Amino acid sequence: MSTAVRIAYDDLDLPLVVVVGGGFAGLELIQQLDGKPYKVLLLDKQNHHCFHPLLYQVATASLSADSIAHPFRRTVAPMRNVAFRMACATAVDPVRKVVITDHGEFPYDILVLATGSRTNFFGNSAIGSGAMRLKSISQALDIRSDFLQDFEAALYAQDETDQRRCLNFTIVGAGPTGVELAGALAEIKNTVLKREYRELHSDRMRIWLVDSNDRVLAHFSEQSSANALRYLRELGVEVRFRARVTGFDGRMITFQDGSTMESNTLIWAAGVKGRLIPGLEAGADIAASRYRVDRFNQIEGVPDVFALGDVALMREGSWERGHPQVAPAAVQQARTLAENLVRRAKGRPMRPFTYRDKGSMATIGRYKAVVDLGRFHFGGIVAWLTWMFVHLMALVGFRNRVVVLFNWAWKYLSWKNTIRLIIRPYVPKKAPVEDPIA
Repeated sequence: MSTAVRIAYDDLDLPLVVVVGGGFAGLELIQQLDGKPYKVLLLDKQNHHCFHPLLYQVATASLSADSIAHPFRRTVAPMRNVAFRMACATAVDPVRKVVITDHGEFPYDILVLATGSRTNFFGNSAIGSGAMRLKSISQALDIRSDFLQDFEAALYAQDETDQRRCLNFTIVGAGPTGVELAGALAEIKNTVLKREYRELHSDRMRIWLVDSNDRVLAHFSEQSSANALRYLRELGVEVRFRARVTGFDGRMITFQDGSTMESNTLIWAAGVKGRLIPGLEAGADIAASRYRVDRFNQIEGVPDVFALGDVALMREGSWERGHPQVAPAAVQQARTLAENLVRRAKGRPMRPFTYRDKGSMATIGRYKAVVDLGRFHFGGIVAWLTWMFVHLMALVGFRNRVVVLFNWAWKYLSWKNTIRLIIRPYVPKKAPVEDPIA
């Protein structure tokens, strides 16, 4: 059945663009289509945009959840031709041209999928049901509660073995998320645990960073990778290369070589895959978990349906395996698609998309970061300040920028992670491997 919800702009006699997903690509697209000759409807299972690059700081008690989130309705409110509905997309019917959601069906003239990515466990459901992940604010809050509860539980541990298991944190995946999370936890060990949990031996807390590659930040330059590894080791992070995790039961981690490690906490940051929606299998590359799109971001073989960002697989030039699943690629694709939709409305030919690699950066604790910008690779405090400025300016909303800047200033001047409240106790449970779509 069609949805009974009436959209406020129904009086506009314009083609309807439905955008599924309000991440970097979806949010950029609706902003670019503001005032353009289309009606636009944004669908998302949440009522807010989340700034994913700073999720690890929410997980490690440096930032509050609301400082990296922005309500969609605050963005959409001034836009006469744009509306928002909180709904979870469950399927697409390209023949009838409708998006099926948990709140009914939404028709479209043009559909844009910007559903983003989810954690990739590479088919290992045993790990997927027990490991923690970091792809949403609720998951970041779970990690925060988990390590704070483990600190408290360590005080009650009956022997050293139990205490060490409570204080043993293992992160799988040495990409930017894993490296940044490991560095933040190491700083907590060196400051908070040492100062505020005086009954504990802080050296019993161990942070492990595990990866199947032979270096951290494998997609960065060798210089930045080497600098990042040095910074991690200076902070006390223990890095284990060429190691593949095959099992986790909540107390014991098992590796492919048969070795084991006792730990209550396993955080999986080893990879992502696109969120595909049932109904568009004809244009999907199942192995890559992304939609095959042409240079205009239209899904191959599916008229009037486009895909952006993490879920789009566009082969262009040297990008034979698709563009990197990062925010700059998503934003660039959204801007080009918005321009092309306006050209289409005017009867003009669309222009093919060309990706411009603006570099990579990652931070590894206070005054430590690495930046790759073309032929320039640098680290240390200059890279750290560059990382802070870029992420601060990329936040959505002036309020969020002010709040984050204030929190950073307080943290780095006082050496304190201020938001260490166990508001919602984390209870380990068998979590589903797959999350809702969008």
